[in-house]
Amino acid sequence: MKLCRIIGNVVSTEKAPSFTGHKLMIVQPINEKGEDVSDSFLSFDTVQAGSGDIVLVQQEGNTARELLGTRDDPFHSVIVGIVDKISVTKEK
Repeated sequence: MKLCRIIGNVVSTEKAPSFTGHKLMIVQPINEKGEDVSDSFLSFDTVQAGSGDIVLVQQEGNTARELLGTRDDPFHSVIVGIVDKISVTKEK
């Protein structure tokens, strides 16, 4: 699972039929300090997240397909939660 910030959305009039009815977002992986850590990627939203939200993203096809469609659908990444707060405890 990855911690990400939503930086935009994708709108498409022509798409695979299995994508119809699903919101596609652009997510930016971040660390616990909110700093970018790698390249952004696309993820389908299942939690009604919006631009600027910090979210949990599962980047694994089986999970995405179970939440969004059938085992033959081409889903790979899915937003599974909106983060309310990040708290890090320092190790001693």
